This record gives sequence, structure tokens and C-alpha cells, in this order.
Amino acid sequence: MISLVPDDSTEESSTMSAKPASSNAPSTTLDVTILGREFKVACKENERAELVEAVTYLDRQMRDIRDRGKVTGVDRIAVMAALNIAHDLLRERRTKQSVPQDGAIDGESARRRIQAMQGAIDQALAGQENLF
Repeated sequence: MISLVPDDSTEESSTMSAKPASSNAPSTTLDVTILGREFKVACKENERAELVEAVTYLDRQMRDIRDRGKVTGVDRIAVMAALNIAHDLLRERRTKQSVPQDGAIDGESARRRIQAMQGAIDQALAGQENLF
């Protein structure tokens, strides 16, 4: 479990608390930067690499949203990034659930997925025609 460590310099610090690690793994605190803002986060030592990877991924997602210029304000950018990440996670879970455990592929299901992918590709490329 990853938790935000209270920052004594803000009023919010009294409402935030770091939860102790539930297992015997030693806990560590990291200073991370997301979209130019610094945070202290705590995690189990054996989760450190995953936390660093998650921070990098989240920072990249938030920067992409900010750079597109359609969403302003760090709070709104964070919410949009969270929604996009949650959407991707849920879509991935549905995809994994739709694949039979025995590895057999349902032809009709595969055909629908390919058509959906082709539609998404066509839609993404539609705006590119004017570039060439």
C-alpha cells in the first residue's frame, strides 16, 4: 500500500496520515515530483521500483493532458489523468476476461475486436490526411 506522507508546510497535513505497512517488509519514504510538484510518499521497500514506475507514468499522462491545452489547472489535469488511467485499466480487465482460459479464440469475438480496432485506427488517421 502506497500512502501520502504528511507535509508539515501545508494546512492539509493534519488530515493526512501515513498508514503503516501491513506486512513485515520495511517501509521507505520517497520524494517524487509529479507535474512539477513535489510529494513525499511511503511504500514498502519491495514496492519501490513499482512506485517509481507509477510516478513516471502518471507524470507523463498529466504532462500529455496539460500539453494538449484543453484542460487547465493541476486538479482538473489530475482528475482527467485518473479517469484515463482507470478507463484503460477497466478496458484491459474486460479484455482479459473475454479471452477463454483454455486459449481458444472465438472467431466472432475476434472479428468484432478487429473491426473495433480498425474503426479506432481509421478515426485516429482521419485528421492526419491534411498533414500530407
